[in-house]
Amino acid sequence: MIMTPEFHSHFMRLALREAGAAAEVGEVPAGCVIIRRPDSDDRPLAAVKVLARAHNQTETLKDATAHAEMIALTQASAALGDWRLTDTVLYVTKEPCPMCAGAIVLARVPFVVWGVSDPKRGGHSVFSILDHQGLNHRPQIIRDVLEQECLAMLQDFFRERRAREL
Repeated sequence: MIMTPEFHSHFMRLALREAGAAAEVGEVPAGCVIIRRPDSDDRPLAAVKVLARAHNQTETLKDATAHAEMIALTQASAALGDWRLTDTVLYVTKEPCPMCAGAIVLARVPFVVWGVSDPKRGGHSVFSILDHQGLNHRPQIIRDVLEQECLAMLQDFFRERRAREL
């Protein structure tokens, strides 16, 4: 079951739960989960170690850096006792911004999986940070995992926010 579409969907659903928790408190609904990459094809999903779960908390913490990915990277580093996250997979509901993409590169995360791309502000789509030739690490990227669910969560959040502002 290693790294199949079903495998990725399972962990993206966990990230979507985190995104839902963000939306419930008025944060932009982005969620992130970091797992230890399985070392064998026969490892059941339940045996895969989740190192971090986080959601956006910029409003809650009054901190511009409190994005889901940044918080999850810190948690995963603490869980592993190392800033190098070389045996991990990062799942995030929305393409990482430039700040988060830079942190992902610095942390040496080898696999980044996201739900919905951000063609206006994405750290990869716009700035090519995750595959920039001038950087010493370039993770593999898998896009569009549960894209419709991730997109719907974002659209619903902003639709409700606009309706409240009227």
